[in-house]
Amino acid sequence: MPVGHDMTSETREAFGRIGIWSSALHGSRVDDAGKRAIAEAVTELEELGYGTLWIGGSPSPEDAAAVVDATRTATVATGILSIWDHTAQDVAARIAAIDAKARGRFVLGLGVSHGPMVPQYAKPYSAMVAYLDALDTAAPPMDSGHRVLAALGPKMLRLAADRALGAHPYLVTAEHTAEAREALGPDALLAPELSVVLDTDADRARTTARNMLGMYLKLPNYTDNLLRLGFAESDFADGGSTRLLGALFALGDAEQVKARTQQYLDAGADHVALQVLTADEGGAGLPLAQWRELARAFGEEL
Repeated sequence: MPVGHDMTSETREAFGRIGIWSSALHGSRVDDAGKRAIAEAVTELEELGYGTLWIGGSPSPEDAAAVVDATRTATVATGILSIWDHTAQDVAARIAAIDAKARGRFVLGLGVSHGPMVPQYAKPYSAMVAYLDALDTAAPPMDSGHRVLAALGPKMLRLAADRALGAHPYLVTAEHTAEAREALGPDALLAPELSVVLDTDADRARTTARNMLGMYLKLPNYTDNLLRLGFAESDFADGGSTRLLGALFALGDAEQVKARTQQYLDAGADHVALQVLTADEGGAGLPLAQWRELARAFGEEL
């Protein structure tokens, strides 16, 4: 059985410490003007120094190909491609074509999605194992050293260490990052997502965060994980308690975001993927001004 790849210094350098996660990088869902805007945005993100660009929200291989085409050095990753939306054989074939251009800088992020969103959802762990088996035996096969798994619980985290480069947990706390590092062991990649609201008005920042969080609090995979971390059902009411928001988000100015990001790195993350949320766009747009502000704050640490 193929096993996961230990992290090397070259792999860590390729990912960088800080990346950008955005569901707005779906070129297959927009018109030509939108495609041009995405291409220009990812070119600038690369120039700003972000190590990895994560295409969020169930992207397709075509979305990944477009971002690869518009960049030269950044790692490009799907965050996260749903195993229910694409067959392993089709993904392996299309990724092989992307790899020819990417020259090793593309990473396939895979996930099992959520029962309420997938009619055929069943036995997610077994389904992921079967999908990885199919990738390993596809023609051509998909290298386990260029894939990561969306993993929250202990079983999926161990699978990420055994059958992939590592894990890309979404909507997690720094405490979860410490637990994930222990479950993964020292050699697997750990690249959590962290949602950011650059707004020094605390009430307004929390409102922006709740507008995003409310949808996820309807999905058992996330709420079950938060309950395991010590939160209560009452924390899920009205878009999330102040305690929950404080644990899941980076709210405030760029220096506060930088400090929150460091908490995840100190907890064992190799890389943190920042998702910038804005009040006017609900996280759906391309917040270039905020990406630039964060790049200035992180400076040489990117």
